[in-house]
Amino acid sequence: MSGPGMVEQPVRVLVVDDADALRNALVRFLSNQGYSVSSASTGQQALDLVGEEGFDLMLLDIRMPGMSGIDVVPEALHQDPDLAILMLSALSDATSAAICMQRGAIDYLTKPIELNDLSKAINRALRRRDTLMQGREISAWLKEEVQRRTQEIERERQKQQQLTVATLEALVNALEAKHPWLSGHSARVAAFAATVAHHMQLSDDEIENIRMAGRLHDLGKIGIRDSVLNKQGKLSEDEYEHVKQHVLIGSQILAPLEHLGEIVSFVRSHHEHWDGAGYPDGLERDDIPMGARIICAAELYDALTTSRPYQEKLSPDQAVERIRSCSGDVLDPSVVDAVTASVEARRTLVFIEEDGIPSN
Repeated sequence: MSGPGMVEQPVRVLVVDDADALRNALVRFLSNQGYSVSSASTGQQALDLVGEEGFDLMLLDIRMPGMSGIDVVPEALHQDPDLAILMLSALSDATSAAICMQRGAIDYLTKPIELNDLSKAINRALRRRDTLMQGREISAWLKEEVQRRTQEIERERQKQQQLTVATLEALVNALEAKHPWLSGHSARVAAFAATVAHHMQLSDDEIENIRMAGRLHDLGKIGIRDSVLNKQGKLSEDEYEHVKQHVLIGSQILAPLEHLGEIVSFVRSHHEHWDGAGYPDGLERDDIPMGARIICAAELYDALTTSRPYQEKLSPDQAVERIRSCSGDVLDPSVVDAVTASVEARRTLVFIEEDGIPSN
């Protein structure tokens, strides 16, 4: 590399040939041409010099005792991928020269060597080396640029998702403020669903999506009549069918927001049952998205442990027993196990705090 105030370094060339006369003649010629020249008489000696000193170009004889040029090529390029290798071969070594080219050599010359041809071949090899190095630099830059842009896009997607969810959560909060028995329901379901997902060892991204879906799972109740939502008592068949529409309304509101991804399916399917008797699509077992299965259980737990106009709330242990009775029909058995573990973990934390031992 050169620049203002810098002296350009001469090209470093390594001549490798077991014939002393030819090797010495090449060293003298190239030195007179302004190259910085070193020499080696064996393949192993050449590899040692490449590892110790580094070169721009290697003139390498194919036929040498011990380690041949064919074997030197891949070893030398392993040490220095930017090394340009120019093979020296006899007329009878055309096949071996082709093998060396396949292994990474740039070109080859046949003996006896014409000095004019040698100069041209060296210039071609060095230009080829520069082209390859620039290509690798461009590829590395492109890779870094793609990674940078991908990260920017992901940050923007997350920012957009957070803004969208915050707006929708405000709608949910407004809905719950109109119906006292719904107050805080979505936040509690979201938190408990995330805890259950953690006990099921789901990934951080999956847990976060389940938490968001928990916050938005009742968004569709915006489209349900207040007279039905506020009714204190058993719903009529028509009223129940009307309430069931909230999962469709909610998913329809969210569907245009493509960046929400699987969150939309969690909202749509959180009233599906393990045995296929749920709604709106009658999905069963593994056809139900895992996030929806978890939210279904979390919502049932919150309903059982919260006072409602038509029922007294149950203790956590009573709620768990009720939920366990739904395992295999309404609820996924693996989710029920995670609910049990989550409630037990909560009880342990409460016990520790009441005992005066700070919890982490």
